[in-house]
Amino acid sequence: MDENRAAGSIEELKGAAKDAIGWDVSDAKLRSDREADKAGGEIQNYGSGLNAAVRDAEAMKSAGLLVAS
Repeated sequence: MDENRAAGSIEELKGAAKDAIGWDVSDAKLRSDREADKAGGEIQNYGSGLNAAVRDAEAMKSAGLLVAS
């Protein structure tokens, strides 16, 4: 797992914790913060996946296994 995916997963976990605590103490701000953390974590994980796909494609191209048209 690369650095971006780990950071994204941590953001999602942080959001889930804020959501649980927000419901327990009836704090609307914590519940809304959860949405931002979760979305940020998902975006970071998605970006990391794209980076990995580009890196793999470049490696395949340099090895002659992928021909760009």
